[in-house]
Amino acid sequence: METSASSVAAYFLQDTIQTFRSMKKLADRAMEQLEASQFRAAPDPESNSMEIIIKHMHGNMLSRWADFLTSDGEKPTRDRDGEFESGALDREQLLQLWEEGWSALFAALEDLGPDDVLRTVTIRGEAHTVLQAIQRQVSHYGYHVGQMVYLAKHLRSAHWQTLSIAKGQSRGFKP
Repeated sequence: METSASSVAAYFLQDTIQTFRSMKKLADRAMEQLEASQFRAAPDPESNSMEIIIKHMHGNMLSRWADFLTSDGEKPTRDRDGEFESGALDREQLLQLWEEGWSALFAALEDLGPDDVLRTVTIRGEAHTVLQAIQRQVSHYGYHVGQMVYLAKHLRSAHWQTLSIAKGQSRGFKP
């Protein structure tokens, strides 16, 4: 079976969208388990709350994915430092930011075609192929989604509902 570069690029884009959808779903399911007040809770002063992680991801997503192919991924209007300040946003406002960020990401990715994968984009003035820029964000968002799940699990403690196979239940999932 012969595979063309174009079909590999198309598969990469499709798989990337699926990866991001899975990532978002994990974080969504973790956040669903939290009380509104828990969005501001952090384990210690040096750790981020759910609120801070959402604000940071929102700012990053809007900056990186708006005009993805034509402007630097670090927009001059972004207030990255402000993303790490606790504010007066309630749960609904935070979830609106969350959805807005993901909408920007998915809109940008869905507009890409196989011929775009090796094009050059810039992030903070540094050249990346589209493939590299996407992989950079897969890693970045995966890191933060992991933090979100861990934080939600910590905050819910004994009330946590697992998002994968529960402890002691792995044998039931072996072929």
